[in-house]
Amino acid sequence: MILLEVNNRIVEETLTVKIKNALTGQKPESVLVTVADFDGVLYRISNPKDDKTKVNVSISLKFYKELQSHGADSVLQREYGDMIVSPEEGFDVTVQLDLGNIPDNWEENVKKCGLLKRNCFAAVFEKYFEFQEKGEEGQQQAVIHYRDDETMYVEAKSDRVTVIFSTIFKDASDIILSEVFMREFREGKKASHTAPTVLFNNKEPPLGLKDTDARTGEGVGYITFVLFPRHTNSGTRDNTIDLIHLFRDYLHYHLKCSKAYIHSRMRAKTSEFLKVLNRAKIEEENKKKPSYMGAKTPFV
Repeated sequence: MILLEVNNRIVEETLTVKIKNALTGQKPESVLVTVADFDGVLYRISNPKDDKTKVNVSISLKFYKELQSHGADSVLQREYGDMIVSPEEGFDVTVQLDLGNIPDNWEENVKKCGLLKRNCFAAVFEKYFEFQEKGEEGQQQAVIHYRDDETMYVEAKSDRVTVIFSTIFKDASDIILSEVFMREFREGKKASHTAPTVLFNNKEPPLGLKDTDARTGEGVGYITFVLFPRHTNSGTRDNTIDLIHLFRDYLHYHLKCSKAYIHSRMRAKTSEFLKVLNRAKIEEENKKKPSYMGAKTPFV
């Protein structure tokens, strides 16, 4: 299966072009690019106060205040340092690049800008991975409303971290396909003992959300990941965060791709059947075949 890119390629490519132009001595030009990402996230690349020598990369997340309560600001300060400036109006975080003072590691800075959404998400995971590593139990469960009708729950135990995604399936076929996907994940667990445990609940939330306001009913699904210390230790946690924060988008992306593939196969098969039917048609005889035998005459 295809893994979705963790970074935002449009942001990286736009910044790369601006920096390379500056390095070759070209006159800086104004820029204004707005990019939509998964989960209702918006990026904007612009110049602050018409200063073409500086480029701002801003991001807007509807759930950023919830991430702030889990230490998002400190994680971003650690990752971006002096690049962090006051957020632009209507955005939650702004990172600034100076085209007049380009460092030698500018490619690394561009990559970090493309990972701005990922690094915002990382705060909640790092916090609960630390709880698990230190054996701190009883911490309040993290609840992140990453979409209008969908929620992510994170809880730490002494031996594991549980991440639960609630998601909405708008079509009945999506529920069937998602159950097939979850079955494949369970098979993957058999093939690789290092894979996390994955559980799927339809209509009803798992036991871990029994006393919460978790939604129930048709079209509501819950995907549970049980992450063990081998997934949350300092050597592997970055890769775990890269993969798990995009899981909801990964699932729905592959559901849509599967439906598109099934529909294309159905159209191709229908086309083949029509060709067979066309070949099977009997041509109508417009005229009777003329008789070449003359009139019969009696024998003499």
